[in-house]
Amino acid sequence: MNSGFRVLVTRRAERDIADLDPVARRRVQAALLDLEREPTARARKLTSSELGQYRVRVGDWRLVFDLEGRDVVVLRVGHRREIYRRG
Repeated sequence: MNSGFRVLVTRRAERDIADLDPVARRRVQAALLDLEREPTARARKLTSSELGQYRVRVGDWRLVFDLEGRDVVVLRVGHRREIYRRG
């Protein structure tokens, strides 16, 4: 039952995912499938939209994404300690 959301992963996010260990990569990929069904179900709105509009927690990892109509654009994937740092 697809609600019509399409997940688009930026090149930067693809590189972030490729750098993950295999266990974390599988968990992130499962979270990406969840985003297709209902992107805001587990998401939290970020207070500063500088990095993105929303984030989803996957253990110690965060997926930062924007909603553009029916498209979920994954911008970054990173460790909770480092994802929000600037620079």
